[in-house]
Amino acid sequence: DEAFVEDINNILNSGEVPNMFPADEKMQILESVRPAAAKLGLESPLQLWGYFISRCKRNLHVVLCMSPIGNAFRERLRANPSLVNCCTIDWFGSWPEDALEAVALKQLKEIDLDADTRQTLVRLCQAIHVQVQDASERFLAELGKHNYVTPTSYLELLSALKSLLESKRQANAAARKRYNVGLEKLAGSAAQVAGMQQELVAMQPQLVATVAEVEELMAKIAHEKKVKVEPKAAVVREEEARAQEKAAAAKAIKDECEADLAEAIPILNDALSALDTIKEADIAYIKKLQNPPSAIKLVMEAVCVVLDVKPVKAKDEAGKPFNDYWKPSLGLLAEKDFITKLKTYDKDNIPPKIIASIRSTYLTDETFTPEVAKRASPAAEGLCRWVHAMSSYDKVAKVVAPKKAKLAEAEASYQEVMVGLTAKQQELQV
Repeated sequence: DEAFVEDINNILNSGEVPNMFPADEKMQILESVRPAAAKLGLESPLQLWGYFISRCKRNLHVVLCMSPIGNAFRERLRANPSLVNCCTIDWFGSWPEDALEAVALKQLKEIDLDADTRQTLVRLCQAIHVQVQDASERFLAELGKHNYVTPTSYLELLSALKSLLESKRQANAAARKRYNVGLEKLAGSAAQVAGMQQELVAMQPQLVATVAEVEELMAKIAHEKKVKVEPKAAVVREEEARAQEKAAAAKAIKDECEADLAEAIPILNDALSALDTIKEADIAYIKKLQNPPSAIKLVMEAVCVVLDVKPVKAKDEAGKPFNDYWKPSLGLLAEKDFITKLKTYDKDNIPPKIIASIRSTYLTDETFTPEVAKRASPAAEGLCRWVHAMSSYDKVAKVVAPKKAKLAEAEASYQEVMVGLTAKQQELQV
């Protein structure tokens, strides 16, 4: 620490370190030296402090050691001239061989070594230090450069020797411990192997008997498999083949039904969507009509026919009787669940008489179209679409109904076969 060297320089120069003591400690020092200073007639604080410094200078002895290696020594002398001006310089030379031997013996005394080995190491360290000194002198003579070999270098050599010896001893101890543990493991394994060999020898008669029992059991199993299991397995395979055929037939019918229904389902969905567009205001508008347009009357008449709502007998202006569907239509429109009734209508079982009447009377009428009905009322358009959808769906349903019956029959047959197959498979597993 260069600040420490600076403090030493101040002590050597003036006997004190500036601002070393705070005010309270300085007052304590002045009070402590006041009795001795008073005998000399010194009373002011400056005189008391000078007396304290003189006593310190008289009793303080500074011994400062530095290594000459490197530029640090040179720079310290330049920055702190009191180290030269106020000191008695003593250059310590190299240690003689007997000193090197004595220091090495003292340093190596703490290490657990026999006498011969310790003496050999002492001579080795001594020889290394002396040889490095000789080589440094030749280096200076040949190249003109210093390589300082100081007593500190010798002490560092001894410390390095102790550290190296300790690390190697620890490494050897760890290796020896691993070796011993390995030997213990091998010995334990050998003992276990010997014990297992004895157990095998003792169990050999039992193993021979067990092998004979296993062979007998395997022969019995093979016989039962040939006589009982294989015939049952053949029957199960036949049943599985039948079940697969039934499943394939049912799937073919189901696919055919779904393909036929695929034509009518979009039309039906469009009609149901059209029903969702009918608002209460549209229905209220139709109910208020005293003399509704012919398109609205035609659509409501078709709806009454599909729902099997009977007409009212009436006479026209010429006195000719006719079926009046307008009054029943107003009754339908007044029902709260009118739209729900249309959505949940049993479209799969429309009576043939009703559907024939729709197709012959209304679907053949060129004015019975959603476009024409839309011009009269949005609600009429949705109801017209629904009537058309019922007719289209009925055409497909009449074709699909026999196929559905065949599908139900095929699935029932398949389930029957599967029940028998499951029973045989369970019997086979047992």
